[in-house]
Amino acid sequence: MTGTTHHSNAHPLRLQPMAYDHPDAQRLTQALHREQAGLYGFADDPMATPISYFRVPNGVFLVARRGSTAVGCGGIRQLASRTAEIKRMYVVPEARGTGAGQAILRALEDAAQRRGIRRIILETGSRNRSALALYDKAGYAQVESFVTGRDPQINRALSKTLQGR
Repeated sequence: MTGTTHHSNAHPLRLQPMAYDHPDAQRLTQALHREQAGLYGFADDPMATPISYFRVPNGVFLVARRGSTAVGCGGIRQLASRTAEIKRMYVVPEARGTGAGQAILRALEDAAQRRGIRRIILETGSRNRSALALYDKAGYAQVESFVTGRDPQINRALSKTLQGR
């Protein structure tokens, strides 16, 4: 059965560094934007995020593929000498529950550690239960918002201290 979730999961997941303005990255971040707007009635425009956030040496943007299909993405940007932020983590609905989100998160954490990062921060929405569960399972804890003007009823700021691997 070509095109089914089972068939697409038969391919191993590959993570590739990619420019934030690459068409696959744009398609995935626009899907994230549509999903967030559907949940909350508004969402941050991914095109307002500077491409430079994810350029080496300041960061990296990864696209996850199963076969030739882009199924997820996420990036890190360095904020300070030992702190980075995860942004634009997303997995397409048909690839959720396959370990893609965990693989992207782990790869972003590894990339941060290679840059000497010891603390990762991120934001997600209060209604995004799958993301909250993923981050909780990975050891992230809720912290005070690090973005001015965020509504604590909608936004959840999370942080994790990276251990030496």
